[in-house]
Formats: sequence, structure tokens, C-alpha cells
Amino acid sequence: MPNPAISVLAKAVQYNCHVSDARHGADDSLCIYLMKMREYFRWEKHLPYGASLEREQVGEWLQAREQLWEELEEAQLRPIEIDGQRYDPFDAEAINSRLAPLGLVYSGGLGNRAKPHFVLGALEQRRSSEGYSVFVVADEYARDLTAPPAMILGRTIFVRRESLRRYLWEKLEGWRWHRPDNALGRAFACYDFEGALEPSLDAMTEREIKVLLLHEQGEYEAGERLGEDWNAMLSSLANTPAELMARAVRDHLADCLVTLPALAEAGEPASLHFYIGTLTGMRLHLFPALNGAYATWLETDATDAFARIAVQGRAHWERVAEAMLTLYRRHGAETAHEIRDASPGASPGGSRAERPDGVPDAIRHLVEANRL
Repeated sequence: MPNPAISVLAKAVQYNCHVSDARHGADDSLCIYLMKMREYFRWEKHLPYGASLEREQVGEWLQAREQLWEELEEAQLRPIEIDGQRYDPFDAEAINSRLAPLGLVYSGGLGNRAKPHFVLGALEQRRSSEGYSVFVVADEYARDLTAPPAMILGRTIFVRRESLRRYLWEKLEGWRWHRPDNALGRAFACYDFEGALEPSLDAMTEREIKVLLLHEQGEYEAGERLGEDWNAMLSSLANTPAELMARAVRDHLADCLVTLPALAEAGEPASLHFYIGTLTGMRLHLFPALNGAYATWLETDATDAFARIAVQGRAHWERVAEAMLTLYRRHGAETAHEIRDASPGASPGGSRAERPDGVPDAIRHLVEANRL
């Protein structure tokens, strides 16, 4: 931890992290929740990745943390105070204008299900390019349970090296349970994780942080095309299956604009395997053609299939996104109300049996009709 003054700031940011976790800690399934808590414990106690965790110690910590969250469930986020001046916790631009000269970086924004994410860490790198700025965060001094390795807020991209490293470790640990012969396993096979864990994590982090940045650059370009209405729509869809669908559509647009063309040009097997290996859930469901391109690459060792699918995908996903925006602009809050009512467990507008995934027919049919 840095000097005492910065430690005080870290505690203030960590308080807001606890409040966010108190509100959203139960968003995940029990299995994912326990896995996240296990690694959160490791981060908080500064334990190396390979260290075995004592079950009793983790259990006591987990009980104390859940008790803290119960106490903070109705608490409000606090402003961030720097030299006597208070800032809204989501005003990252103003806060960073004060922190950057100190070698620090701060991020505060909303992620999936409108969960607030906050981080305070060491500033590794800052640069500007083509209308946006990039902050690379090194060691993290305050963070919440869910630590997105990258996020774009307005015209600023935040890439978190430590969070990416931990994300890679968690993926490796999960894959090791059954060691399937899949894209993720092939990505890990490009490194010596069995004989040199830490150096391999460093090497993989260094490679994949570049891919993370490519995706966020694609997010920026997608945002320029879709406009502010897209963020307003996401807010109205928060905590519904349709939010996951909308985020997946924009992710695919971002990747077809920037990530996939760059990966195809570079042709690095480790990154191509990892990209496909981490496609899950809604993203995998909506874009089966990516698996087809991957299979072609495995057979031919030519990356042309990825380049072609990127060209097709640019127009395709932008068309789908614009159609979703048209639906939102037409119905506004009424559409959001319909989506909330159609969430799993609710019945207005159709029974759960008729719409088991909770996505309104209008949006599901829109996307299904446009699957690439």
C-alpha cells in the first residue's frame, strides 16, 4: 500500500466498493459467487495464486464480509474527497485530473445489471489516441467483488492489468477441473503453466491486454455509431435478459470493427484460441458463425475466415443494434416495462413456459431473424 494519505483515499473508494457489493453480491449463481469470493479473499490478503487457502480462514472471512454487506445494504455511495474537495464517485474524469500527477488512476462506472464498479490503483500508462484516452491500471488498492479487466467510460478506456491477470488465473483454475480439449485449453497450452506459473501468467497477460484494448477501441467506435440512445436503452433494460442480449450485440459489433480484423492480421494462435475459448452465454448463442471460422482456421491454419466474418459482421451487428434502438425509441419506457414484466418468474404478456428466457418476443425475434 502507498503512503498514508493514499491509504485514506483507498479506504474511501473501498467503502463504495462494499456498498456496491452489498447491493449486487447475490447477482451471480452460488457457484460463481463462491469462486469470486475465493479470489477476492486471495486479493485482499495479498496471497500468491498458487498458495493453498485454508478453508476455515476463508469461511470466517466470508461470514464477516457478508455481515458487513448486510449492514451496508441500504447505505448510499459516498463522494470521493481529495484535499478537502468532494467529487461524485462516478466523476472519474475530474478525480483523475487530481490523481494522475500522483501516479494514481481511478475508475467509477456501471457494468452489467447496472452494478457500480470502482477501482483505485497505480497508474502504469496514460495515452491519448483518435479522440479517446487510455489509462492502464497496474496494482489495485481498492476494488469490488467483480473486477472487469476493461471498461470504457465516455471517451476514456480503462484497462486493468491486475484484474486481467486474475481473470486469466480464474479461467485456468476452472479449466483445470476437467481439462477438456477445447479452445481455452489450447490457449493455455501455448504457455508453460505447469512448470512456470507466474512467468506464464505474466506472458499471457501482456499478450491479452493488447486484445482487451482492441475490444475497447471497438467499443468506442461502436458507441460513436450508435449514439447516446444506446446507453439510455441499456439503463432501461437493466436486470433483464434483454440487457444481456443488447450487450452481446454491441460486443460483437465492437469486435467485428476492430478486434477480429486485428487478430486475423496478427495470426497469433494463443490469442485466437483464447478469444474463442472465452465466448460464452449470449455472445456464443448469437454468433455461431465464429465457431465455424475457428474450425476453418484449425483445419487450414489460415486466418482469412476471421477476416471474412468480421467484414460480414460489421454491417450485420450494426443493423441489429439499430433495429433494437428503433424498437426502444418507438416504445420508450413502455418497452422497458414490458421487458421487466417478461423477466423469468413474471407472467404479464406471456407465461414463463411460453417465454422461458424472459426476453420479449419482439426483441427475441428481431435478433433470431438476424443471426449471422
